[in-house]
Amino acid sequence: MAVATPLSNQLLIAMPSLRDPTFARGVALLCQHGEDGAMGLMINRLSEYRLGDVLAQMNLQSNLSEVVDAPVLIGGPVQPERGFVLHTAGGAWESSFAISEQISVTTSRDILIAIAAGNGPRHALVALGYSGWSPGQLEQELVDNHWLTAPADEGLLFETPLDERWQAAAHLLGVNLSQLASHAGHA
Repeated sequence: MAVATPLSNQLLIAMPSLRDPTFARGVALLCQHGEDGAMGLMINRLSEYRLGDVLAQMNLQSNLSEVVDAPVLIGGPVQPERGFVLHTAGGAWESSFAISEQISVTTSRDILIAIAAGNGPRHALVALGYSGWSPGQLEQELVDNHWLTAPADEGLLFETPLDERWQAAAHLLGVNLSQLASHAGHA
């Protein structure tokens, strides 16, 4: 079993100075972090797809409008054809990885079948692709003042509107992003 690090189950909040269009004004949940690097899912990037589209590609269907019309997120630029389901704990899904006691991520089809039938976890979001950092890369980006970190918050992940998540994540720390300098000082 992987040993958790201080960055697992943390939100990465893009600093206003981060200009990379993939991550600018972005918020990612770090699912794993260790000596092999880090993996996370962007939680505020809307894709062009709805969950009904993803289900149809997998030869699944749902009669529930809240399922069919649910947004699908862009989890990141790596393997954009691969789907991830970030969800609240509970259920015995085939390949769920516990990020914390409250939040898990899975790539298994069985959770999508359950969601389509209205029997899925209490909260879930579907993302295509993921965000990855090679060993030491994320740590350097933190030193370079590209990201703030905050503990994951279930309400922010599953209830806050997408377009409010960047500011809301910073507010978890008491930070107003519009008042931050675009450079970091190092002593």
